[in-house]
Amino acid sequence: MLKRVFAVAALVLALMIVIKDGRLLRSAGLIASCTVVSTAADGTQVEECRPGMLEGAHNLSAQGCSDAGSAGRNEYWRCPAPVVQSQVGR
Repeated sequence: MLKRVFAVAALVLALMIVIKDGRLLRSAGLIASCTVVSTAADGTQVEECRPGMLEGAHNLSAQGCSDAGSAGRNEYWRCPAPVVQSQVGR
């Protein structure tokens, strides 16, 4: 009897870890996801955001991105070059 309790507890823990990670939910299309589609020579990036079934598409305007249009359900955002920490002077 005690083995069954531990087995169920282990399964519940594993399920909680998988859901918390989010990769399974993103790949199943349940939550929204964004991917970098292209990177320009100056470092600016275009990101494609797909809405999920449980939530809408991400709004990247808080990260300094500007709306670059949409195609179907996907939205495209033009984002500034990411800031990279320099190793100079270390």
